Amino acid sequence: MRRAEVVAGLAGEYARFAALIDGLSPEEWRTATRCTGWEVRDVAGHVVGNVVDSVRGVIGSRTPDDQARAFRDAEPADLAARLREAAARLIPFLEALDDAAWERPSPQPHRSLGNGVHTLWYDAFVHGDDIRAALGRPGERGPGLLASVRWLRDELERLGRGPVRLVLDGAGEYAVGAGGPVLRGDPLRFVLVATGRADPGEFGTDASINVHLR
Repeated sequence: MRRAEVVAGLAGEYARFAALIDGLSPEEWRTATRCTGWEVRDVAGHVVGNVVDSVRGVIGSRTPDDQARAFRDAEPADLAARLREAAARLIPFLEALDDAAWERPSPQPHRSLGNGVHTLWYDAFVHGDDIRAALGRPGERGPGLLASVRWLRDELERLGRGPVRLVLDGAGEYAVGAGGPVLRGDPLRFVLVATGRADPGEFGTDASINVHLR
C-alpha cells in the first residue's frame, strides 16, 4: 500500500480505537476477550503500548503481555487520552518520512519501516474487533479491514505459506505464490481465520493459513 495511504489509515484507526475505549463502563473494561487471558483493558493496553513504544523508538522491546500489564490499572478515558497524545506525536513523524526511509529496515526483524507501520494499522484494527466482539458489537468494515487483508496476504507470502488465491467478497483477489486452491468468503471472517481467531475450516483450509502459527 502507498505510504500516504498507510499513514492516514493508521491515524484514522487510532482515532476510532480511542473513541471505542473512551467511556467504557467498569464492567465492559473488565470483560474477557477471545485473546487468551486478556480482558478488554489488556487488549487496549497492548495497542496503546505499541504507539507509546513506537514514539520512544523502542517498539519490540516489550512483549504484548508486558504492554498490557503496564496499562492494566488505567481507566478507559485515561488510556484513550494516552493513545491520542502518543498518536499526535507519531503520525507527524511518519508523515515526514520519504520513500527511502519507508523502505529501510525497522526495529522489528525482517520488516521494512513501511511494513512495520502497516503492521501497527493491522494490529489496531484486529484488536479493535476483539473488543467489539467481546462487547457484543458488530465488526467494522472500513479501510482497516482492507488494510488487514493486504497485510495478511503479504505476511503469508513472507512466511512462505501457500500457494493460495484469496477471492474475498468486495475486497478483491490476492495471490499468495502461484496457483493453489481458491479461498472464497467474507473478508472479516478471513482476517479472523488467518489470525487464529476462527476455524480455518470455514474457508476449506487448515491451520497453515494462520500467520501467528510458527
